[in-house]
Amino acid sequence: MQQQSAPVGNFNYPTSYKIGCGRRRELAAWCESLGITRPLVIADPGITGLPWFRDILETLRAGGLGDAVFSGLQGNPVEQNVIDGVRAYREGQHHGVVLVGGGSALDVGKCVALMADHPGSVFDYEDVGDNWTRVDPSKIPPMIAMPTTSGTGSEVGRASVITDTRDHTKKIIFHPRMLPPLVLADPETTFGLPAGVTAATGVDAFVHSFEALCAPGYHPMADAIALEGMRLCKEHLPRCVDRGDDAEARTHMMMASSMGATAFQKGLGLVHAIAHPLGATTGIHHGLANAILLPFVMDHNRAVIGEAMRRLGSYLSLESADFDGVRAWVIELRARLNIPHTLADARARALIPDAAALAPGELPALAEAATRDASLSTNPKPCSADEIAEVIRAALG
Repeated sequence: MQQQSAPVGNFNYPTSYKIGCGRRRELAAWCESLGITRPLVIADPGITGLPWFRDILETLRAGGLGDAVFSGLQGNPVEQNVIDGVRAYREGQHHGVVLVGGGSALDVGKCVALMADHPGSVFDYEDVGDNWTRVDPSKIPPMIAMPTTSGTGSEVGRASVITDTRDHTKKIIFHPRMLPPLVLADPETTFGLPAGVTAATGVDAFVHSFEALCAPGYHPMADAIALEGMRLCKEHLPRCVDRGDDAEARTHMMMASSMGATAFQKGLGLVHAIAHPLGATTGIHHGLANAILLPFVMDHNRAVIGEAMRRLGSYLSLESADFDGVRAWVIELRARLNIPHTLADARARALIPDAAALAPGELPALAEAATRDASLSTNPKPCSADEIAEVIRAALG
């Protein structure tokens, strides 16, 4: 286990953030500082038997806080996961939630906190119009987020993505108070991630920063964070894939993930607009979908992102600091990480659970769903449903 040079940090942007190897053992003390007296731990089901997760529960028990866990959620979470979590929260008479896992657990956990003392459906609070004003902020219990993958950045987000099974769309649930007041980021929790998951989640973090940089509008802080987040991915993601217990690289990638989600407050774009309905209909891993779609969306946006690509290519010290140089490097990085080049390649590797949803006759509906995704509003180039369908066809290969 290599952690001699792994960074440790405490700062308060965009929320209180504590990062460093072994910091999971501080959980009980931080619960006490936030007034969490009986937390419900909401966790991805695949991690609850791991030794470091047992450390978390032991820390809570030692602090007299109990060890209640809810893990009834799936990779692309649906409303029923939130309903079940709220039931567990209420029946256990909990006060406060601890969110442990990747984007699924963090998104469900934030929605459980939102819905713990609010009526109706979680979709009543979808990020449309002024729905968020229906929330009474005083009724959202305190949260601590403990990310265990380096990709979604949901630990520093003010929203969650939940699949609506009625129309197979991913919907964004938003309120400013959904931002956890404390992040406890322990890179050791990522050491056991398989190389494929590490690669897909890591490129997800890269795409968050990439689309934020390309999003229109004036936001120099987001642009600067996005550039540095992508540099961290360039330098450290391959190391994480090659050697999963590289503590320094894992720490930097955990930071890059949070930076990507901080930067995309500026906006996302067509990659996410397609990836959301693609994931809802096929079950493909969100980060993998983003990784595959990125160069094809770059081609669509080429005419309007030249300056952003020059800035990015220069910051990454690429041999060719222009659109073609960045695109070539993206393709090279994906190959280096063993990520499929096309959706057809991913289907051939059995990485798409429901590949039937990619049949040619299904593409118009998928493209139409992408036009309704909130991420599309900040794509740097307007997109019609027909243009989006062409991007998807190109990505299909």
